[in-house]
Amino acid sequence: MPVPDFIVELRSRIGTAPLWLPGVKAVVARDDGALLLVRRADNGLWTLPAGILEPGEEPAAAAVREVREETAVDADVVRLAGVGTTDPVTYPNGDQAQYLDIVFECRYVAGEARVNDDENTEVGWFTDGDRPALPPQHERAIAWARSGEQAARFIG
Repeated sequence: MPVPDFIVELRSRIGTAPLWLPGVKAVVARDDGALLLVRRADNGLWTLPAGILEPGEEPAAAAVREVREETAVDADVVRLAGVGTTDPVTYPNGDQAQYLDIVFECRYVAGEARVNDDENTEVGWFTDGDRPALPPQHERAIAWARSGEQAARFIG
């Protein structure tokens, strides 16, 4: 799984110490309601397209970029669906991180969904009836995006 260059540089200075990082999740839906999911190469879990913001990158632009990089699908951001935090994570190499979780509701625009990078092993569209189990914070993101609310959710 590629690590952004700025994180590689930080890790060269701080080792595996915890990093607080901004991240995005994209809940991409087609007109038929099917959701775009990816199966991660590092742990085999199905998740939403997601990733780390580059320094200075706008969060909505990062969500669109991550969807394109991971799945070859073009998507538009509909709205900010919510902001929360993830649980702390320790990666197999010992690196520790926790993420500010910025969730966007997105709509499919174009493109044939396929594996488009080395971060994922599968990509697909899933309806509620055939959707695989997802990690809790990805389920939370879907609930926020599908809430029908116009205001973003946050935990206070």
